[in-house]
Amino acid sequence: MNVPKKILEKNIQLKVFNINDIPNNWQNLCVEAKRISEQAYAPYSKFRVGAAVLLEDESIIPANNQENAAYPSGLCAERTALFFCSANFPNKKIIAVAIYSPDAINMLTPCGACRQVMLEYEQKQQRNIITILYYKDDVYVLNSVKDWLPFEFGSESLR
Repeated sequence: MNVPKKILEKNIQLKVFNINDIPNNWQNLCVEAKRISEQAYAPYSKFRVGAAVLLEDESIIPANNQENAAYPSGLCAERTALFFCSANFPNKKIIAVAIYSPDAINMLTPCGACRQVMLEYEQKQQRNIITILYYKDDVYVLNSVKDWLPFEFGSESLR
């Protein structure tokens, strides 16, 4: 085998906390993601997801997944929440996004499309967006969306 010209490597830190050991505003975000997941419209997949966005003014914007019989016309909870925030609060920075599913059998992570949208908003606001994954009593935290997409495709890729 040939020796590579170079090796590109990116390390990430996924921090795991107990729900009781995170700041109150993050706990509130997790509780809201859990609450709103119960109202998801998921008659086809039966996989309900809730997302809650924490804005810089401490307001919380909840949303859930919305399915449609005409696949892929539905939308994930994360994108539903982020698009609502951008449309209604375009000048407020997003601090964090919490994601929860009562139907997950292990830690739930955002799909590729949601990761890409989250990255776009992180780049747009020039500030990291914290991702909080809530599963059972554990909370998994990533400090930047770039950790979900280690070799990200963003606006700089188009220049």
